[in-house]
Amino acid sequence: MEDKNLGYNPNDIDSIYKYAVQLENKTFLEVLKEKSHLNSDALTAYANKLRKGGLGNLLEEVYFGYKANSVQDADFAEVGVELKASPYEVTKKGELRAGERLVLTMINYNGPVEDDFYHSHLWKKIRLILLIYYWRNKQLNDNLLYKIGFVRLFTPPEADLEIIKQDYDYIVTKIKAGLAHELSEGDTMYLGACTKGATAEKSTVPQYYGDKIPARKRAFSFKNSYMTYVLNHYIAGKNSDNSIIKDAIQIKEKTFEDVIQEIVSDYVGKTDKELCEKFGREYNNNKSQWHELTCKILGIRDEHADEFVKANIKVKAVRVEENEKIVESMSFPPFKFLDIIKEEYEDSTFHEYFEETKLFFVVWKREGDIYRLVGSKLWHMPYQDLEITARREWEEYKRIIQYEITFEKCIDSNGKVSFKNNLPNKSVTEIIHVRPHAQKAAYRFNNGEEYGNVERDANMLPNGEYMTTQSFWLNNKYVVLQIDDLWKK
Repeated sequence: MEDKNLGYNPNDIDSIYKYAVQLENKTFLEVLKEKSHLNSDALTAYANKLRKGGLGNLLEEVYFGYKANSVQDADFAEVGVELKASPYEVTKKGELRAGERLVLTMINYNGPVEDDFYHSHLWKKIRLILLIYYWRNKQLNDNLLYKIGFVRLFTPPEADLEIIKQDYDYIVTKIKAGLAHELSEGDTMYLGACTKGATAEKSTVPQYYGDKIPARKRAFSFKNSYMTYVLNHYIAGKNSDNSIIKDAIQIKEKTFEDVIQEIVSDYVGKTDKELCEKFGREYNNNKSQWHELTCKILGIRDEHADEFVKANIKVKAVRVEENEKIVESMSFPPFKFLDIIKEEYEDSTFHEYFEETKLFFVVWKREGDIYRLVGSKLWHMPYQDLEITARREWEEYKRIIQYEITFEKCIDSNGKVSFKNNLPNKSVTEIIHVRPHAQKAAYRFNNGEEYGNVERDANMLPNGEYMTTQSFWLNNKYVVLQIDDLWKK
């Protein structure tokens, strides 16, 4: 029976849902105005952008009529429904994208963790979620004007749930080994262990297991990439037919990595020429050839397989030469100099990328004029590499960009002008280096000299000069070290 004070029956899922869907197309301000008892102080409190979870609290306390809390049971405990409000954004292309990961429940560092997924606090939080997506329109100055776009009851589909269970087991196993300090979101597929706390110092506590090594507090969360897929395909109804896993039974007893490696293993030993013939692709040795063959092998239309999109996995087809070297280093998205000097490493775009992204290496080794498939590997940057070596190298690049970047003007015999800078090259780094990521070189100096298309190919340095846009690259020697076990078995 409906509770007249609440407007719904908290013991009835249908009643809760029917009440919840009335939120669609309303702004948070409209929700507040419907509750006439609220005063201006309450409005100010919920509108505070610095208040973590403020809009979610508004829905809990104002609309659904219960006090926000951090208990481990589901919000509507009687029926096992968890309420989650999550933002989405609309890209310039009109595409929907999750605004952030969905934090589910804190990981316990004060006592034992639950081995059985179905007896865990996490399962209570995700078995049935009342998912409320709102449009975080950044053109609006008042977050109370954000509009609620979708209200749905959501449970991860069976195939997703199998992978989530594997993710949970991996995280729990690492925690019980006393390695919570080495957890990374790149460890897992859809379920992450995200850090919690404003700073590493404030959020670091002793672990319950092992040698009690201090570790950052973490929470179970659905990754941003997974939430973007949920939004587009499970909520907004966008169709997809680009899945590697055709049936959940495929991953009942195997990990996703096992599945894709087994698929690739059926073709190991084949040459690119043989596979082009098998899949009816022209053998022309253009740069896309080995990438396209990888997709053909996996049975997907392109690299944006459903599982890759959900887990933020990037496909990298790597060609190794006969001398066991890779000709090219591996590039990543460009950065702006004025952005990088404002960042701290732990919150940097670079760290976020390698903390959250997996790479799927599919490796081809040269034999004469062809390349032979030697294997594949699902990889993310190891903890020590990311947190120690790459940190040191990134911080050195930041320091030089911020304080002492210099240029040496060079003119060749044909009168062509170029510039050398003092950023460390890959010969003096172990993991990463910085180099241009633009169509052509471009510079603008404070003395009035200008070269190239500055507006298109350069961005501003802290001293007001402009330099060719750069990006981080993984050193080719480092990449080889990550994959050489595939041909040195």
